[in-house]
Amino acid sequence: MDRTVKRRILACLKGIAIGDAVGKQTETLSREGVLRWYPDGVRGFEGPPGTAIPRYVGNAKRVWRIGETTDDTERTIAVARAILEDGDVRHRSVGRELLKCTKSVHPGVTSLWEFHQAGDPARVDQRHDGCGAAVRVAPVGILYRSDRLEDIVVGAHEASIPTHGGPLAIAAAAATAAAVSAAIDGAPPPEIIGLAQRAAAQAERQRSGWMDTSFGEALRIIHADLGRHSELQPQDVAARWFPEGPLTIVPLALALGTVMQSAEAAILLASNVGGDSDSVASISAAILGARYPETVNDEWYAVVEKVNEHDLVSLAENLNALRC
Repeated sequence: MDRTVKRRILACLKGIAIGDAVGKQTETLSREGVLRWYPDGVRGFEGPPGTAIPRYVGNAKRVWRIGETTDDTERTIAVARAILEDGDVRHRSVGRELLKCTKSVHPGVTSLWEFHQAGDPARVDQRHDGCGAAVRVAPVGILYRSDRLEDIVVGAHEASIPTHGGPLAIAAAAATAAAVSAAIDGAPPPEIIGLAQRAAAQAERQRSGWMDTSFGEALRIIHADLGRHSELQPQDVAARWFPEGPLTIVPLALALGTVMQSAEAAILLASNVGGDSDSVASISAAILGARYPETVNDEWYAVVEKVNEHDLVSLAENLNALRC
């Protein structure tokens, strides 16, 4: 396998974990809330690794730590484990691995709570439309080359349906997997976003039965808007495309992943915007890590690895061997 591809796969996985951990510091905050907690903005990990993120001290659900990754990375690794077990993507195997995940399993995250309460690895969800599927499907894009669009769309569907079965969720997952695949193949930005749009449209039409594709249209609009700016500022992005729903979170992340040129810069931008900052930072950095591996901050990754012990190097090696 091409050493460049291997390097892109590892940088993609590193981008996911780093974006997740840095972005968690501001998740759910408004742009104004970000500045209240971080008057100088988020510049990386804001405090000693492993200590509590200040705003989560005393949190009844979980005291998240600086450098700790969330269920986004945990479930990405679960999808990867299922793929490594089967050599392809099967929803029952994905479900089996997802049931081993423990983070964010509470009634406040309905999709995960219902799945874990059912306890059935073969469960097929019919309705949830959040971004929880998109944030874990990068291994599907790593497994399949970008010329295998049909396999990418099917694989994204299989990886999604244990917890997310709504057409927007399936579209977001297919678009993300396609973008990751194209980025690993070294495709230029227009091809990456074009493939993501095609995958999203195909997946959404198959799931909804409608010809109109809401996700694809949102992706087109946000990508075109951000592409008009030579420099993106958090306050401007927050004012126009604050990431708080199915038609802003993943479209914004995919747009950032194709209009920006640095995984580190995208992570900081998303973290300083707020909203679903960890998801946006994670997805955009997955794409940008694959496009520009040298822009992944290895000092930040060292923090993530020390706190979480994910061993993404071994995971990347194993996935690289399966890419087809």
